[in-house]
Amino acid sequence: MCKVPGKISLVTGGSRGIGAAIAEKLAKNGSHVAITYVSSPEKAQEVVNRCEAFGVKAKAYQSNAAIYLEAEQLIQQVIADFGGLDVLVNNAGITKDNLILRMTEEQWDQVINTNLKSCFNLTKHVAKQMMKSRSGSIINISSVVGEFGNAGQSNYAASKAGMIGFTKSMAKELASRNIRCNAIAPGFIETEMTHVLDEKTKELFLKNIPLGRLARPDEVADVVTFLASEQSSYVTGQVISVCGGLNI
Repeated sequence: MCKVPGKISLVTGGSRGIGAAIAEKLAKNGSHVAITYVSSPEKAQEVVNRCEAFGVKAKAYQSNAAIYLEAEQLIQQVIADFGGLDVLVNNAGITKDNLILRMTEEQWDQVINTNLKSCFNLTKHVAKQMMKSRSGSIINISSVVGEFGNAGQSNYAASKAGMIGFTKSMAKELASRNIRCNAIAPGFIETEMTHVLDEKTKELFLKNIPLGRLARPDEVADVVTFLASEQSSYVTGQVISVCGGLNI
């Protein structure tokens, strides 16, 4: 099992779903954990409590990483509270699905800002800290939709594809300082978002997944933990799909 003892990790959108699973998995394997939330302090505190149960330090921050100044202040505060920052997981994301003829400018901007601009904002500010310490792991949660697109999700697909290009660029820019940057492209995951789907829709999804099931959030978290650990010390600029074979 990959271990991250004593590392300090920041997980955006860590109050639920994949983000919560990532935070808890990192804590279970020895990392101190900071998480962000926008509007669910109670859920965020529950995640903090579960992380602390593993004997590590954990704290939640209300922050909208899509806002440049808030992202800068967040990184500064986490470093002040924890004494450093070793791992950044850009997980915060939303969907505003619509066909292009019906999609509003607001729907486009909201998804691009939350999913992609937040990735730029936080990476830019955390890079300064990681360059000083000459180490770090940046992990961007993209999506298989960013690799092959999906009707009605042009904004989401564009944001997640953008994260992949951003990941590869950062891997090249930061490698000389021993900072690695990788992306994970999950497929369909058992979260609050998929629980609302009707059974017919779920059946259509499952027909296209060779492994025949949705992924559990902790299965994505396992890959994050690997990329955060020293066991992936020679892995950078990669996109790892966690999709049950959906993209083959």
